[in-house]
Amino acid sequence: MTISQTRNVGLPLMKLVRWKGVPILQQLHLEEQLLRTSSENWCIINDGTNDPTIVMGISGKPAQLLKLDSVLNDRIPVIRRYTGGGTVVVDCGTVFVTFICNKDAVPGLQPYPQPIMSWSSLLYALVFRGFGDFSLRENDYVFGNHKFGGNAQSITKNRWIHHTSFLWDYEARNMAYLKLPARAPEYRVARDHLEFICRMKDYMPRSVFVDRTIKAVETHFSVRPVELEAMETNLNSKFPHSTKLLTEQELEAAAFESHFEKALSHSL
Repeated sequence: MTISQTRNVGLPLMKLVRWKGVPILQQLHLEEQLLRTSSENWCIINDGTNDPTIVMGISGKPAQLLKLDSVLNDRIPVIRRYTGGGTVVVDCGTVFVTFICNKDAVPGLQPYPQPIMSWSSLLYALVFRGFGDFSLRENDYVFGNHKFGGNAQSITKNRWIHHTSFLWDYEARNMAYLKLPARAPEYRVARDHLEFICRMKDYMPRSVFVDRTIKAVETHFSVRPVELEAMETNLNSKFPHSTKLLTEQELEAAAFESHFEKALSHSL
């Protein structure tokens, strides 16, 4: 038995899935099904998603969050996911990390949003040690006062999920699809998107981030790699997902509503 295996004796099992370029809609569908139908702990690391896509939280309203004329003109897909949180534009420069756990998987962790957020920040403090001034600011991961990781959660009766979109890199033009949200963290102080965020690649190599994340997970769990194909065979293709790709008609209706409200406010 190796030293690493000895350290893992007695730790709860976590299945690790490593993907590269899996479409974000497929990932979100698989996550939701694992949250609601599996009884195992999972860590999913997806290194990028091929096409630029906008992902909103479960209560997100396109007219309030997006510059819909540009989104429609450029035919950018818009997804409303099954968790809360804010709106992100993801692409091949985004690294996704997801934890899906039973409530008793982490000893002493209360299954509520803030304790889970705090636990995750301690785990990532190990990952980023020696790479920038990392901290948790409100609900964001930051270097200094620049955001590079956005989080969202869902908590069920017996399980919870915490997933993060890490901006290893981004296209500045993609940030132009987002409006300045009405509710923003205080530390943002009305900065626009490009002044508010930063690129992880300026602090840490991509492969180092993934490797150190797995090592950090191994301090809490006994990690067992699982292939995507083996995982998909156990999933129900008829599972009723709440994550949806919004239709062009839905986006056009939201754009019309936005234009109407703007015209009404000007007339008043």
